[in-house]
Amino acid sequence: MTKTKEVISPKKVAFPRYAEYNAPIRYLLENGVGVKCVLPPRLTHRSLEIGAKYSPDFVCTPFKILLGNMIEAIEAGADTLVMVYGLCKLGYYGELQEQILRDLGFDFDFVNLTEYNTGKIKDLFKAAKYLNPKAKFRKVVKALLEAVKMAEYIDAVTAEYYKSCGFETEKGSYKKAFETFIADMYAANTKDEIELAYTKVKQAFAGIPTDKPVQPLRVGIVGEFYTAMDQFSNFDVELKLAEMGVEIHRWMNVSNMFIHYPGEKNLNVRVKEYCTYQMGPTSTANIRSAKEYAEQRFDGVIHIKSANCTPEIDVMPVLQNISADYKVPVLYLTYDAQTSDVGLMTRLEAFYDMISMRKKVMH
Repeated sequence: MTKTKEVISPKKVAFPRYAEYNAPIRYLLENGVGVKCVLPPRLTHRSLEIGAKYSPDFVCTPFKILLGNMIEAIEAGADTLVMVYGLCKLGYYGELQEQILRDLGFDFDFVNLTEYNTGKIKDLFKAAKYLNPKAKFRKVVKALLEAVKMAEYIDAVTAEYYKSCGFETEKGSYKKAFETFIADMYAANTKDEIELAYTKVKQAFAGIPTDKPVQPLRVGIVGEFYTAMDQFSNFDVELKLAEMGVEIHRWMNVSNMFIHYPGEKNLNVRVKEYCTYQMGPTSTANIRSAKEYAEQRFDGVIHIKSANCTPEIDVMPVLQNISADYKVPVLYLTYDAQTSDVGLMTRLEAFYDMISMRKKVMH
């Protein structure tokens, strides 16, 4: 009797939703590590609602959103969850979230990247080997580099989108091109497909007619890493402002923070009059960004954070000093499970009216 070779089913791996960065994560997992990536459902109020239900009251809002989306990922068929590491309380998320999910009775494998964070690539590669024992180092590195390039393209296109979409003459043109690009990123499985998607969206953007003032209203966005970048978490604040006719700038993204980051030491030199010590994972970068927006005579700055985000609470008094020194208005937005879209729009409209009238008076 011939012995049947045992077939090992590939893991179905999920990473909670974060802006559009699940596209490069999917690319790395499927084309590098060699596992099936289960994309969790896009974030909705349900994600936050079920996450808040099972979270400690005083954790920051991203914890609740990520936990809720992990539950949705398991419901979607994932049998393995991956959690990233970070420099603030994020570094403790994974362990606590895993315990909460197990207490709820879910059965899954859990990869907490904090446990592999030694600063050495070979140790991080151990996480890939856990997901797929047959993973090859060269293949993982190749896919990682291509995924990084994908993230850079997503950040570049997103920046151009929010700078320009508020001035299109045919409403919806930029959004259509942007959404096509994002869909192409999620579907890409080769380096050539990534490059083609980027080329297509650049051409599409270049062909969109705009009517932009010589001196448009310009607003700089700074804030907590997750909430400032994730459209669901911040109620798509950038698009809301852009549609009022505002040019939006946001330095904070994955590319700038992890690929092109000049480092705390260099940033501290630029903000030494405001920040003597390192204050947290993104604090110095946000102070530097706000100062540069003020120096470039932006019409306003918006500071975005989740409730209970300690580093960004510490940033707020510094931003008040920058606001006073450069006479630039700063709007502070804090998001939690009770934040409403109507309340946000009221504040944004008031802020827009104020900076618009102020610009007319000053010019």
